[in-house]
Amino acid sequence: MWSNGAMESNERTPVPAPSAPAGRNSAGQNTDAHQSAGAPSLVNWDLAASTAAAMVAPGPKMSAKEIRDAVADLRAAADASVAHVHRITGLEAARDLRDSDVLIVDRASWARANSQSFSVLMGPALQHLAETRPEQLAAANTALGGTMTGAQLGTILAFLSSKVLGQYDPFAALGGVGKPGGRLLLVAPNIVTLERELNVEPADFRLWVCLHEQTHRVQFAAAPWLRGHMLEQISQLSNGMMDKAQTISERLGSAVKALAAPKGGVDADGVPNKSVDLLSLLQDPEDKERLSHLTAVMSLLEGHANVVMDAVDASIVPSVKTIRRRFNNRGAKRGWIDRFFRQIMGLDAKMRQYSDGARFVRAVTDQVGMDGFNRVWERPENLPTEAEIHSADLWIARMGL
Repeated sequence: MWSNGAMESNERTPVPAPSAPAGRNSAGQNTDAHQSAGAPSLVNWDLAASTAAAMVAPGPKMSAKEIRDAVADLRAAADASVAHVHRITGLEAARDLRDSDVLIVDRASWARANSQSFSVLMGPALQHLAETRPEQLAAANTALGGTMTGAQLGTILAFLSSKVLGQYDPFAALGGVGKPGGRLLLVAPNIVTLERELNVEPADFRLWVCLHEQTHRVQFAAAPWLRGHMLEQISQLSNGMMDKAQTISERLGSAVKALAAPKGGVDADGVPNKSVDLLSLLQDPEDKERLSHLTAVMSLLEGHANVVMDAVDASIVPSVKTIRRRFNNRGAKRGWIDRFFRQIMGLDAKMRQYSDGARFVRAVTDQVGMDGFNRVWERPENLPTEAEIHSADLWIARMGL
């Protein structure tokens, strides 16, 4: 059995264990700026990590040798995919990725790593609020205490930890974890589970997945400003919400009532059709504009990675057509509980980001080539807007291409 917490494949940069002191990783580095500065936190990040580790289901049944082989195969596939990403994207950043790490992790380690990243992302907003409006932070703690606890976040992370195949995390390094450029997490038990479910060739599937995830690593290396830009936008969005802490309770109440209201029966899978844009209920116009920008950026990043993933042919991944077909069809087999959670957590919206962004990238490269598209990595002003994601001609015209 693949036991959680038993695997660390990169001894140079391990994911800190849940038992590390709050606000510090195993090396004693500060990982939680707002807590270390004495600012109160809306979430107990250590509790979130430990809760997820306790709740997450272990991976597929495998012998110790099978686990070691899978880890070695994934590392080899991750290394091999970089050259393909370089050839397809033309991004010179793919030639040298030494400032970031590739970690082959289990589900509990993925959840632990994401609790660290969330603490970094929320840190600036909470610190700002503690310094400028401490009474509002206290009100937010009262309003959100029953909904944003570490235990509840841990429950969400536990659910997601069995769904994610891989993730590039550029933010944890800002809290002193890992190399300066970030870390790529490949969730080995999930990759093995899905390749078995799809009944595809493991070596082909692992390389195919790594092509997508390594593209994200290359994106942030090609645009060193991107991490700071995204963190600033996320901080501003968080500040916008926290500045209105006194009304969060009422808005949360409205969101819950809207979610509970009937929306027309059930969908084809028997899932209650209660799809609600919760964020639209929680944000004012300025917040919506920031959210629109972040949505466009995420669509760009995911769509670009999908285009790279699908640019390979049988000479690189022999069974790529079979993998694509079975991977794309797997959504029809999800149970209603899984579908319901995906709606509530916005995972279906994330899938739309993949398809919307991929259409944008293909439309741009069809007209101006990959070199023309790569202008998007030059500076923040070149990032597409949400409208441009849905109409690539607008972006092409704005770039003078």
